[in-house]
Amino acid sequence: MSKGKASTPFIGVFGRRNNGKSSLVNALAGQEVSIVSEVAGTTTDPVRKTIEIGGLGPVMFVDTAGIDDIGGLGEKRVARTIEIIKTIDLAILIITRNTFGEFEKNLAEQFREYHIPFFIVHNKSDIAALYPETRRLIAASYKTDVVDCSLAGNQEVIPQLLGLIRKYIPENAWKPVTLIGDLISYGDTVLLITPIDIEAPEGRLILPQVQVIRDVLDNDGIAVICKEREIDSFLKKMNPKPSLVITDSQVFLKADASVPRDIPLTSFSIILARQKGDFANYIKGTPHISNLKDGDRILVLESCSHHVSCDDIGRVKIPRWLSNFTGKKLEYEVVAGLNAIPGKITDYAMVIQCGGCMITRKQLINRLKPAVDAGIPVTNYGMAIAYVHGIYNRAIAPFTDHASAPADYL
Repeated sequence: MSKGKASTPFIGVFGRRNNGKSSLVNALAGQEVSIVSEVAGTTTDPVRKTIEIGGLGPVMFVDTAGIDDIGGLGEKRVARTIEIIKTIDLAILIITRNTFGEFEKNLAEQFREYHIPFFIVHNKSDIAALYPETRRLIAASYKTDVVDCSLAGNQEVIPQLLGLIRKYIPENAWKPVTLIGDLISYGDTVLLITPIDIEAPEGRLILPQVQVIRDVLDNDGIAVICKEREIDSFLKKMNPKPSLVITDSQVFLKADASVPRDIPLTSFSIILARQKGDFANYIKGTPHISNLKDGDRILVLESCSHHVSCDDIGRVKIPRWLSNFTGKKLEYEVVAGLNAIPGKITDYAMVIQCGGCMITRKQLINRLKPAVDAGIPVTNYGMAIAYVHGIYNRAIAPFTDHASAPADYL
């Protein structure tokens, strides 16, 4: 599968003010991306820069504000820096003058909490070289590499840093993983049902549809596309019959009625859920829809930002379908992008996550982590829609032998 925006790995650069975080990003980029100054606290908001790294492809570096920032505004900057941890695949921690104190220990514990691999760069070694005892302490406590270097104007250290990035970044953060390659064989035909309605972008398809088309081609299959109104006439003409039908979740009922039972049927959203979502917990959590009660609050996580239409899938259709199915008076809260979740996660009876085509798997998993840790049921747009329409078992049947994400994603 071709790599897109959502599969670009994120690397966060962390440390105290004036430790050289911006110098590291500039050195790797070969240009002044972040402002470098002797004044502590120059970087106030996260600065993002995509850098091409051999063997990995495009990688997004995030230069963060100093973890030791002070004052009311400084506290907000630190809070944003901590939030960045939930969105990255690898962390680089910059220290200087052999100082590894509470700030660094707290960051390291945050990395551990969110399963973020990291290594440490001891910068400004021309001023103070790394003490052997400092290296031993860090190695014993965190079992990671420590590089002693001077980043300012020193290009010799770049190959070493790139080597550590390749060593520590998880393979599943950058290596493309198939969407349906394990479900089809050479020459199989896959029918894609793609409605063109008010939510379809003008003149193009939505990202999950494009990704599936590319994945079918990458796996030597044949992709055939039609709108929901053409399903019946097209299936009568189609010979041989498709090996798999993938539909937009909004027309699940029409697809279920039209596609013969001997042809596997699922949705774009469910396929994305298996590739990059918490699929095992989605499978576990979706049936809890039947247990919802009057007054329950539902958190809808919409990971992209878009103009809301009058019949928006996450804000209008899913709440309507859930309320009709359960017969209960439910309350809904929608959070877009990667904005903070208001209140406590335990205030919600259920979390419904979109397909997540515009974010990385790490971002999606960490987005759901508070709910999973608290035992709050989680599900996905497509799986929730299939459940309330009575076709859940059919929609997940193609993955019966793949009840969780690929092994290298766990």
